[in-house]
Amino acid sequence: MIRRAALLALAGLLLIGSAGQAQATGYRYWSFWDRDGDRWTYATQGPSTARPSDGDVQGFRFAVSEDSDDAAQPRGAADFAAICAKTPARDGSKRVALVLDFGTAADAPSGETPPGRRTACARVSPDATTADALAAVAGPLRYDTDALLCAIAGYPESGCGEQVAQQPEQKEKEKEKGTEEKEEGSASDDDGPSVGLFAGIAIVAVLGAAAAWQARRRGNAP
Repeated sequence: MIRRAALLALAGLLLIGSAGQAQATGYRYWSFWDRDGDRWTYATQGPSTARPSDGDVQGFRFAVSEDSDDAAQPRGAADFAAICAKTPARDGSKRVALVLDFGTAADAPSGETPPGRRTACARVSPDATTADALAAVAGPLRYDTDALLCAIAGYPESGCGEQVAQQPEQKEKEKEKGTEEKEEGSASDDDGPSVGLFAGIAIVAVLGAAAAWQARRRGNAP
Protein backbone atom coordinates (compact mmCIF):
# COMPACT_ATOMS: atom_id res chain seq x y z
CA MET A 1 0.00 0.00 0.00
CA ILE A 2 2.82 2.39 0.86
CA ARG A 3 4.57 1.69 -2.44
CA ARG A 4 1.37 2.21 -4.44
CA ALA A 5 0.56 5.50 -2.69
CA ALA A 6 4.10 6.76 -3.26
CA LEU A 7 3.97 5.86 -6.95
CA LEU A 8 0.68 7.71 -7.37
CA ALA A 9 2.12 10.76 -5.65
CA LEU A 10 5.21 10.61 -7.87
CA ALA A 11 3.12 10.47 -11.03
CA GLY A 12 1.03 13.46 -9.95
CA LEU A 13 4.04 15.60 -9.04
CA LEU A 14 5.91 14.73 -12.23
CA LEU A 15 2.86 15.80 -14.24
CA ILE A 16 2.85 19.12 -12.37
CA GLY A 17 6.55 19.58 -13.06
CA SER A 18 6.23 18.78 -16.77
CA ALA A 19 3.27 21.15 -17.10
CA GLY A 20 5.38 23.96 -15.63
CA GLN A 21 8.10 23.27 -18.20
CA ALA A 22 5.75 23.10 -21.20
CA GLN A 23 6.48 25.49 -24.03
CA ALA A 24 4.47 28.69 -24.03
CA THR A 25 2.26 29.50 -26.98
CA GLY A 26 3.27 32.49 -29.09
CA TYR A 27 2.62 34.08 -32.46
CA ARG A 28 5.04 34.50 -35.36
CA TYR A 29 4.76 38.03 -36.70
CA TRP A 30 6.42 41.37 -37.51
CA SER A 31 6.39 43.69 -34.49
CA PHE A 32 6.56 47.46 -35.04
CA TRP A 33 8.69 49.83 -32.93
CA ASP A 34 9.42 53.55 -32.48
CA ARG A 35 12.84 54.80 -31.50
CA ASP A 36 12.65 57.06 -28.45
CA GLY A 37 16.10 58.51 -27.73
CA ASP A 38 18.37 55.51 -27.17
CA ARG A 39 15.65 52.88 -26.71
CA TRP A 40 12.85 51.15 -28.57
CA THR A 41 9.19 51.46 -27.57
CA TYR A 42 6.44 49.24 -28.92
CA ALA A 43 4.40 51.27 -31.43
CA THR A 44 0.88 52.23 -30.39
CA GLN A 45 -0.35 52.39 -34.00
CA GLY A 46 -0.01 50.10 -36.97
CA PRO A 47 2.29 51.02 -39.87
CA SER A 48 -0.68 51.79 -42.12
CA THR A 49 -1.91 54.56 -39.80
CA ALA A 50 1.31 55.83 -38.17
CA ARG A 51 2.67 59.01 -39.79
CA PRO A 52 6.30 59.53 -38.77
CA SER A 53 7.98 62.91 -38.85
CA ASP A 54 11.13 63.84 -40.70
CA GLY A 55 14.08 62.47 -38.73
CA ASP A 56 12.18 59.63 -37.02
CA VAL A 57 13.61 56.13 -36.65
CA GLN A 58 11.26 53.15 -36.75
CA GLY A 59 11.97 49.46 -36.51
CA PHE A 60 10.48 46.09 -37.37
CA ARG A 61 11.40 42.72 -35.86
CA PHE A 62 10.23 39.29 -37.00
CA ALA A 63 9.99 36.84 -34.10
CA VAL A 64 7.79 34.51 -32.10
CA SER A 65 6.33 36.20 -29.03
CA GLU A 66 3.31 35.92 -26.76
CA ASP A 67 2.40 39.62 -26.73
CA SER A 68 3.86 43.14 -26.84
CA ASP A 69 5.48 42.70 -23.39
CA ASP A 70 7.30 39.59 -24.62
CA ALA A 71 8.20 40.91 -28.09
CA ALA A 72 11.85 40.94 -29.16
CA GLN A 73 13.21 44.34 -30.18
CA PRO A 74 15.13 45.18 -33.35
CA ARG A 75 18.84 44.53 -32.83
CA GLY A 76 21.83 46.72 -33.59
CA ALA A 77 22.45 50.44 -33.94
CA ALA A 78 19.58 52.76 -34.87
CA ASP A 79 20.98 56.22 -35.53
CA PHE A 80 19.12 58.48 -37.96
CA ALA A 81 22.22 60.43 -39.01
CA ALA A 82 24.07 57.22 -39.89
CA ILE A 83 21.16 55.52 -41.65
CA CYS A 84 20.22 58.56 -43.73
CA ALA A 85 23.74 59.92 -44.28
CA LYS A 86 23.55 59.26 -48.04
CA THR A 87 19.96 60.53 -48.41
CA PRO A 88 20.06 64.35 -48.28
CA ALA A 89 17.05 66.35 -47.16
CA ARG A 90 14.82 67.69 -49.92
CA ASP A 91 12.04 70.27 -49.90
CA GLY A 92 8.55 68.81 -50.05
CA SER A 93 9.57 65.44 -48.55
CA LYS A 94 10.58 63.80 -45.29
CA ARG A 95 13.14 61.15 -44.42
CA VAL A 96 12.36 58.17 -42.20
CA ALA A 97 15.09 55.79 -41.02
CA LEU A 98 14.00 52.14 -40.91
CA VAL A 99 15.64 49.24 -39.07
CA LEU A 100 14.58 45.86 -40.45
CA ASP A 101 15.46 42.84 -38.31
CA PHE A 102 14.38 39.58 -39.94
CA GLY A 103 14.97 37.61 -36.74
CA THR A 104 16.71 34.34 -35.99
CA ALA A 105 16.61 30.91 -37.59
CA ALA A 106 14.75 29.63 -34.52
CA ASP A 107 11.86 32.00 -35.25
CA ALA A 108 11.80 31.39 -39.00
CA PRO A 109 8.98 29.39 -40.59
CA SER A 110 9.91 25.85 -41.58
CA GLY A 111 12.08 25.77 -44.69
CA GLU A 112 12.92 29.49 -44.66
CA THR A 113 16.12 31.33 -43.78
CA PRO A 114 15.87 34.89 -42.45
CA PRO A 115 17.77 37.55 -44.42
CA GLY A 116 20.36 39.61 -42.58
CA ARG A 117 19.39 42.67 -40.60
CA ARG A 118 19.46 45.87 -42.63
CA THR A 119 18.64 49.55 -42.46
CA ALA A 120 17.16 51.90 -45.06
CA CYS A 121 16.34 55.58 -45.39
CA ALA A 122 12.99 56.27 -47.02
CA ARG A 123 12.35 59.66 -48.57
CA VAL A 124 8.60 60.06 -48.89
CA SER A 125 5.92 62.75 -49.03
CA PRO A 126 5.24 64.73 -45.83
CA ASP A 127 1.92 62.95 -45.22
CA ALA A 128 3.22 59.44 -45.89
CA THR A 129 2.59 56.62 -43.43
CA THR A 130 5.16 54.15 -42.17
CA ALA A 131 3.67 51.61 -44.58
CA ASP A 132 4.37 54.04 -47.43
CA ALA A 133 7.98 54.41 -46.27
CA LEU A 134 8.35 50.62 -46.05
CA ALA A 135 6.93 50.14 -49.54
CA ALA A 136 9.44 52.68 -50.91
CA VAL A 137 12.54 50.83 -49.67
CA ALA A 138 11.63 47.29 -48.53
CA GLY A 139 9.10 45.82 -50.95
CA PRO A 140 7.45 43.59 -51.71
CA LEU A 141 5.17 43.83 -48.70
CA ARG A 142 2.41 41.34 -47.96
CA TYR A 143 -0.74 41.97 -45.90
CA ASP A 144 -3.62 39.73 -44.88
CA THR A 145 -7.30 40.54 -45.32
CA ASP A 146 -7.32 42.38 -41.97
CA ALA A 147 -4.44 44.65 -43.08
CA LEU A 148 -1.95 42.88 -40.79
CA LEU A 149 1.61 43.21 -42.09
CA CYS A 150 2.70 39.68 -42.96
CA ALA A 151 5.95 40.09 -44.93
CA ILE A 152 8.66 42.69 -45.51
CA ALA A 153 10.94 42.36 -48.55
CA GLY A 154 9.08 39.13 -49.30
CA TYR A 155 9.94 37.53 -45.96
CA PRO A 156 8.44 35.24 -44.89
CA GLU A 157 7.06 33.74 -48.08
CA SER A 158 3.94 32.43 -46.34
CA GLY A 159 2.11 32.61 -43.06
CA CYS A 160 0.82 35.56 -41.09
CA GLY A 161 0.64 35.77 -37.30
CA GLU A 162 0.20 32.03 -36.93
CA GLN A 163 0.18 30.44 -33.49
CA VAL A 164 3.26 28.38 -32.70
CA ALA A 165 5.00 26.74 -29.73
CA GLN A 166 7.51 29.26 -28.41
CA GLN A 167 11.10 28.03 -28.19
CA PRO A 168 13.09 28.48 -24.94
CA GLU A 169 15.24 31.45 -25.97
CA GLN A 170 14.30 33.71 -23.08
CA LYS A 171 17.89 34.62 -22.19
CA GLU A 172 18.55 36.01 -25.66
CA LYS A 173 15.33 38.01 -25.65
CA GLU A 174 16.03 39.38 -22.19
CA LYS A 175 19.48 40.57 -23.30
CA GLU A 176 17.93 42.27 -26.31
CA LYS A 177 15.46 44.10 -24.10
CA GLY A 178 18.47 45.36 -22.13
CA THR A 179 16.91 45.67 -18.67
CA GLU A 180 18.57 44.58 -15.44
CA GLU A 181 15.20 43.53 -14.09
CA LYS A 182 14.80 41.01 -16.88
CA GLU A 183 18.31 39.70 -16.43
CA GLU A 184 17.72 39.16 -12.71
CA GLY A 185 14.43 37.43 -13.51
CA SER A 186 16.26 35.22 -15.97
CA ALA A 187 18.71 34.11 -13.31
CA SER A 188 15.95 33.20 -10.87
CA ASP A 189 13.38 31.82 -13.25
CA ASP A 190 15.31 30.05 -16.02
CA ASP A 191 18.64 28.89 -14.62
CA GLY A 192 17.55 27.11 -11.42
CA PRO A 193 16.12 23.61 -11.05
CA SER A 194 12.40 23.30 -11.59
CA VAL A 195 9.79 22.59 -8.92
CA GLY A 196 9.14 19.31 -10.72
CA LEU A 197 12.77 18.27 -10.28
CA PHE A 198 12.72 18.88 -6.52
CA ALA A 199 9.40 17.05 -6.25
CA GLY A 200 10.79 14.07 -8.16
CA ILE A 201 13.84 13.89 -5.88
CA ALA A 202 11.65 14.02 -2.79
CA ILE A 203 9.37 11.24 -4.02
CA VAL A 204 12.33 9.05 -5.04
CA ALA A 205 13.57 9.42 -1.46
CA VAL A 206 10.12 8.42 -0.18
CA LEU A 207 10.10 5.36 -2.43
CA GLY A 208 13.55 4.35 -1.23
CA ALA A 209 12.53 4.68 2.41
CA ALA A 210 9.36 2.67 1.78
CA ALA A 211 11.30 -0.10 0.05
CA ALA A 212 13.83 -0.25 2.88
CA TRP A 213 11.02 -0.41 5.46
CA GLN A 214 9.34 -3.27 3.62
CA ALA A 215 12.65 -5.14 3.33
CA ARG A 216 13.25 -4.84 7.08
CA ARG A 217 9.69 -5.95 7.74
CA ARG A 218 10.18 -9.10 5.62
CA GLY A 219 13.50 -9.78 7.30
CA ASN A 220 11.93 -9.60 10.74
CA ALA A 221 8.93 -11.77 9.79
CA PRO A 222 8.87 -15.23 11.49
